[in-house]
Amino acid sequence: MRRELGIFATTASLLLSMFAGQVALAQKHGGVLKMSHFDSPASMSLHEEATAAANRPITGVFNNLIMYKQDVPQNSLQSIVPDLATGWSWSEDGTELTFPLRRGIKWHDGKPFTSKDVKCGGRGSTE
Repeated sequence: MRRELGIFATTASLLLSMFAGQVALAQKHGGVLKMSHFDSPASMSLHEEATAAANRPITGVFNNLIMYKQDVPQNSLQSIVPDLATGWSWSEDGTELTFPLRRGIKWHDGKPFTSKDVKCGGRGSTE
């Protein structure tokens, strides 16, 4: 009986690994990402919504000035890396933080990403 259970477990494990490998091979670029979520956000604006319902699904859609490095524990300053910024520096008195912006970044409509976009917190700045 034990031998039969061992053979069954080995066979089941082998079949499972074969199917898992097939799924990985079937993946392709593009398409639609479907995910379940506990709520329906009122909008897709991170600046107008302050709830986890909006922030959790939308944060992966937009770039940030900086972000956490994905392959290291997020418990030190070394885990923070530039994204739309190329780096950052503090003023001598520690009251101002400067982010030089990466060049060549464009919005979906082809308009350049500028410091006015950062200051505004999004598109549409009239300053």
